[in-house]
Amino acid sequence: MEATKKATIVDVARAAGVSVATVSRVVNGNYPVKSETRDRVQAAIEALQYVPNVQARELNMQRSSTIGVVVPGLYNMFFAEVIDGIEKAVRKEGFTLLLNCAQNDPELEMECIKTLVSRNVSGIIVISPNTQGMRETFYRRLVKRVPLVFINGYRRIPNVSYVTNDEALGTRQALEYLMELGHRRILFVRGDHSDSYTIKEEAYRSLMQEKKCFHEEDIVDIGEGNSIETVTAARNRLYDILPRTEATAIFCCNDLMATGAVKACKDRSLCIPDDMSIVGYDNITLASLIEPEITTMDQNMFQLGSNAAVVLVEMIHGGKSKRITLENTLIVRDSTGPRA
Repeated sequence: MEATKKATIVDVARAAGVSVATVSRVVNGNYPVKSETRDRVQAAIEALQYVPNVQARELNMQRSSTIGVVVPGLYNMFFAEVIDGIEKAVRKEGFTLLLNCAQNDPELEMECIKTLVSRNVSGIIVISPNTQGMRETFYRRLVKRVPLVFINGYRRIPNVSYVTNDEALGTRQALEYLMELGHRRILFVRGDHSDSYTIKEEAYRSLMQEKKCFHEEDIVDIGEGNSIETVTAARNRLYDILPRTEATAIFCCNDLMATGAVKACKDRSLCIPDDMSIVGYDNITLASLIEPEITTMDQNMFQLGSNAAVVLVEMIHGGKSKRITLENTLIVRDSTGPRA
């Protein structure tokens, strides 16, 4: 059987009785066309099932319709919900997403961005970037070439836009809530390679020292914080620590770690929250699905994504960089209670 020939813009022009330029104007919407002419062109497009060549259209418009997104990992539902917010917002503006995963590796993060730049994306959103050391210099050069938005990035770089939750304040609020319940020894569980974890640790150190409750051994680093192994890694580290700690509560930098903390407590036959209270961070769907449901800080993930997308589109069209800070909300569930 002979394959069906793909319709071209020339075929559409012939069927509609107009020039190729007129079809291009209808498809791109960049010049006015009489309504009756536009209707004939649209009818020909539908009849021939013509699909415009995106690359040719972008070349004609001298602007890419693609936005690049770099995410640390794909196993944390936090990132999935942020990306959902980005995608819905950019779709309204006629853009599509090109997603790259940095696998929690700062060097790979830069390679992902270079790949996006080579594909001529109109702008880039980096979720939870790692900007320490030489990477800050990399980003300073990058923003001179392409509009750039950080989601939950904290090292200020000129001309980069920021959309964040105040994670330092959110951490403090969660810890103060635990202290109101009577907890004074609180384990702090974090991962590697994220400015977000460092910000939270600084807030933890500051408050615990202020309250004269700080113990260096209460800081627990589990390694990868956003991988498929995060829950198990948190469970294993805490399983070893729980028998010898005097802590009565655990603060975790995300809900995957908090899920691991729940598993460790159960495996050590500790009752939650009677023997140990647990607080997570992000409010991903998983936090409300396990038993007990996890008390957590809601980061408004969808809004983080949609706000970042709106700001980036504004920058693509010539707007200036912005800084937007959203509010955290403490979601109290079954994993926290008064100190026994």
